[in-house]
Amino acid sequence: MQTSRNHQTSASIHSMYHQPMQGIDPYRLSHIQIIDDNMCSDGGSQGTSVSFQTYKDQFFTLESSTGTTDFLVYDSPSNVSISSHRSPFSPQGSQSCQSDPHHSPDHAYGSPMSGSSTVDDDNEMRLKLRELERSLLGPESDILDSGDCCFSGGDHQDTSAASWNWNQLMEMIPRLDLKQMLVYCAQAISDGHFSTAAGMMHVMEQMVSVSGEPIQRLGAYMLEGLRARLEFSGSKIYKALKCEQPASSDLMTYMGILYNICPYWKFAYTSANVVIAQAVQNEPRIHIIDFQIAQGSQWIQLIQDLAKRPCGAPVIHITGIDDSQSYHARGGGLGLVGQRLSKVAASCNVPFEFHNAAMSGCQVKREHLRVQPGEAVVVNFPYVLHHMPDESVSTENHRDQLLRLVKSLSPKVVTLVEQECKTNTNPFFDRFCETLDYYTAMFESIDAGSSRDDKNRINAEQHCVARDIVNMIACEGAERVERHELLGKWRSRLMMAGFNPYPLEPYVTNAVRDLLKGYDKNYRVEEHLGALYLGWKNRCMATASAWR
Repeated sequence: MQTSRNHQTSASIHSMYHQPMQGIDPYRLSHIQIIDDNMCSDGGSQGTSVSFQTYKDQFFTLESSTGTTDFLVYDSPSNVSISSHRSPFSPQGSQSCQSDPHHSPDHAYGSPMSGSSTVDDDNEMRLKLRELERSLLGPESDILDSGDCCFSGGDHQDTSAASWNWNQLMEMIPRLDLKQMLVYCAQAISDGHFSTAAGMMHVMEQMVSVSGEPIQRLGAYMLEGLRARLEFSGSKIYKALKCEQPASSDLMTYMGILYNICPYWKFAYTSANVVIAQAVQNEPRIHIIDFQIAQGSQWIQLIQDLAKRPCGAPVIHITGIDDSQSYHARGGGLGLVGQRLSKVAASCNVPFEFHNAAMSGCQVKREHLRVQPGEAVVVNFPYVLHHMPDESVSTENHRDQLLRLVKSLSPKVVTLVEQECKTNTNPFFDRFCETLDYYTAMFESIDAGSSRDDKNRINAEQHCVARDIVNMIACEGAERVERHELLGKWRSRLMMAGFNPYPLEPYVTNAVRDLLKGYDKNYRVEEHLGALYLGWKNRCMATASAWR
């Protein structure tokens, strides 16, 4: 384990240290640059070098409920009672986040924020933090007139690394619950106790490993997000993460790794394609508008399936909306996607047309979509609507504006897949707890499908997941683009825009269940109130729904 004795002031970003697992070489994530707003277009600018780190904790331990009839789900807007936010995978009566006295009850999803949910365990954690304080600051810290340690509020002592008892610190680290420490650190930042938070970050730097357990790896990005927020540099770090991308071929490899080792994107593609095939089964002309077309992979199977229709293949028109990460991974524009899909359609004797709409969803107008009379319109939103700013960000409210635009097209069906996560309008601390809970489950699910020391997987997490986490924790306002909502809120938005639920037939659920047979047994899928819920153990991870 590497240990730093050099204290850096709060005006700079601190270097991160990684504890390697036994038998595995330590692997440090690539450095990024703190940059000015115009640096992405100017490759010659220089900035302050920073890096990422990770931390450790235990896995979820609650077993999934096998019941499918008496559960409550996230099926209502955020302003209703907390019971409506329960997951279909949550055992009745289970609690989460109770180890944190400040945590909002809205986060009772059934997957615990920590291994402890009792007051006694919370008190034990506070005692450990008090012991840690004494190790760092010496016996003089006993003169604090409050019964709480400096890590639970109030900046009473100098927390510089130079003043710490490092031998005692190293002895204490294995006894600390790092997930709880992250929560207390976030609370300290939320309460304005910045030197307290900085001291806790120094401690957590010694407990991390990018080749370690899922929670250790996730900690790299959670801790960097906290530090970026503390340093008021969140937006610059996020811009750096987007600019410092790997070569196109490498990014494509990393995206492919995540696509294969966990089923989140395949869940989106499979559920949407089955619904779409049903909705257009007798239509002679089909226009698919995909607001996150990426590499176009979703439509290969659908084109092949539609070519086999008893009534004959339809004319297929696809309009693709682009995003910057997919553009970089492809190494070029949407023309590459069009060429790929055109070859597939030609091999199946399917009349095909591809339309390139190289712009973000916020910029799309009706005239950009080129909808022709007689076309059966299908609209696909795979993990993309949460990027649209809503009324809490701008009076333009692009999120609802886009839904109204789509409704004006009179689509046969609209498919929506989103992460079941609540990070849009939550204040910082609640948003941090939700992010920690959600991504702990995600990193655990990633771990189940890959080797612990796989450096490609480490790169995949860094380049495909890290920037989202840092953005949610460190950024605010228009710069915070990761703004997830629960299905209940999406339902409210869609119905206000004039949509009604499109019923999902049982074979949609069956198709997803068949897909999950190739993955870890801890993945679950349930249908409730016309939507599909994909879960990892007790945590709901994504939802799929259809509208018309």
